[in-house]
Amino acid sequence: MFSRLVFGLGLLSATALVHPALAADAARTLQIFVSKDKQSLAVYDGTEVVATSKVSTGKDGHTTPSGIFSVLEKQKYHESNLYSAAPMPFMQRLTWSGIALHESNSVPRYPASHGCVRMPGAFAKMLYGMTDPGVPVIISDGELVPQPIDHPTLFHPEAPAAMPLLSDVELRPSMPDSPEKPVQVAMNDTAAMPMPAAQPIAAPEPEPPSEPISMLITRRTLRETVIDIQALLNQLGFSAGNPDGLLGPSTVQAIKAFKTLRPAEFAADKSLVSDTLLREVYAAAGKGEPPNGVIMVRQAFKPIFEAPVTITDPGLALGTHFFTLHAVDERVGTADWLGITLENNLSRETMKRLGITNQESSIITGKPIARSLSRITIPDETRRKIDALIAPGSTLTISDTGLGRETGEGTDFITITRG
Repeated sequence: MFSRLVFGLGLLSATALVHPALAADAARTLQIFVSKDKQSLAVYDGTEVVATSKVSTGKDGHTTPSGIFSVLEKQKYHESNLYSAAPMPFMQRLTWSGIALHESNSVPRYPASHGCVRMPGAFAKMLYGMTDPGVPVIISDGELVPQPIDHPTLFHPEAPAAMPLLSDVELRPSMPDSPEKPVQVAMNDTAAMPMPAAQPIAAPEPEPPSEPISMLITRRTLRETVIDIQALLNQLGFSAGNPDGLLGPSTVQAIKAFKTLRPAEFAADKSLVSDTLLREVYAAAGKGEPPNGVIMVRQAFKPIFEAPVTITDPGLALGTHFFTLHAVDERVGTADWLGITLENNLSRETMKRLGITNQESSIITGKPIARSLSRITIPDETRRKIDALIAPGSTLTISDTGLGRETGEGTDFITITRG
């Protein structure tokens, strides 16, 4: 267990201290939760609260967005680019559009900021020393508490293979067949041989911890559909260009050429890209049914790969869920995941665009996390690849709404649940 000093559950004063080992050993497994209803902030290490404070979030007209963020950048002294160079000491940036945690001399414990999360000076300084870039920050209307989650869909390290028993080796008795027969044993005369000095056995160097990864499972959008169509058309001999998700001239020409060879299938389909096109391209390439979901993986704020997944009952909303990997045991292949569900009611326009007819899962009732995880199928090859990458501090977001406008270069996956 990490060395830690546990604070009381009451709000800390501005002079609260934190155990110094916590920042060094456990920074990447911390989570920060901000409750706009209670105007409070809580820092969790696993399921344990290690620090709390009052805060002031955005006032009317400058509301602090709710959602899933992470610390993108830290500056001990920063001046606002939006509001007359207002000072923002011990700034921890959450979005490149201007939302951050920072110190303020005005934290009345009601919404008072222009969108940022204000903290008392001593606490802001302390929190700055506890965190590393990538630490998750969850902002919600109501108070959220991370809970242990055990589900087969979640990733875990592959346990080492057990050594096989030599069941086919012929065993021979250690005693001779006849006790009357003498047994000759060859022996070395060691009396005149000096014993070698015992050599100290060096302890193996511990492997440096892997960099955590962040993952997003969501519905496929036009971008992922076009990437698949481009890649498969190229395999089929059409020149669709680089699979970049963009409908450039080469891709458009390749799609039209593919449709020309199948006039009956596309007689009633007048759109350039459609479900019919995706199914026909998949069938022509011998790929079966096309997937309707995608998992994207980032590391150190950079995309490293993405792969298709399948979501059953696509007309039902998945909801918005966030998981953090607190600890792994590679010796036995176990992983300790923590999870929360965020309320995220979708607009009618969004539901129509995503093909969702029922968003019951978005409401925090029953067991929405287990229901959503059980609807996601991840190919074995993709699962093995991710199992080899996970490390403490890795995160997984499940969301209907995709990458979102705040996710971009130099970010993890940012999910806005309420603007």
